[in-house]
Amino acid sequence: MLQEQLTKKQQVVFDFIRSRIEQDGYGPTIREIASEMGFSSPNGVICHLTALEKKGLIHRSSHKSRSIVLTEQVHEEISGLPLAGRVAAGGMMEAIEQQERVDLTELWSDKGTFLLEVSGDSMIDAHIQEGDYVVVQKRRTASKGDIAVVRNSEGEATLKYWYPEKNRIRLQPANASMKPKYTRDAKVIGVVVGVVRPTV
Repeated sequence: MLQEQLTKKQQVVFDFIRSRIEQDGYGPTIREIASEMGFSSPNGVICHLTALEKKGLIHRSSHKSRSIVLTEQVHEEISGLPLAGRVAAGGMMEAIEQQERVDLTELWSDKGTFLLEVSGDSMIDAHIQEGDYVVVQKRRTASKGDIAVVRNSEGEATLKYWYPEKNRIRLQPANASMKPKYTRDAKVIGVVVGVVRPTV
């Protein structure tokens, strides 16, 4: 694998570049990398970028502030959607981050998309059950009636219908036996754009 050639510092720089490209759809500037990595000047960043370029992980174009892109070889190695962890379709639960990837590129290849494994049965009437994987598009806002992944101020996450109301948010389950939850501090992580049910 290409990344096996990297020093620890190069790996940190590369991981930051890759995460920004996956999240935003474009790479960071040299100044942003320097700020994130704690470099005192852009020269240190440029040295690492030159090394990453020589090792076949990135391409850069001159005279552009956001010129860093991943090479085709890297795209092939990291193809698939990141499996970000589990989300509760029930009560709130701590969001657990994972580093696995699941290859669903033939179905979804949008940047900023990730998977969450569903735990619980509060969304069964929306045909989302425990053990399913929801495909989530990263967003900071949701429209009324969207199925959203929502996080509270304590870092706990849940999967519910999103209904903004006056001075609060109604998190509505898709299960007739369950009552909605009301909150004022919920933040949208993303909106569900697909569901994958593993074959037995």
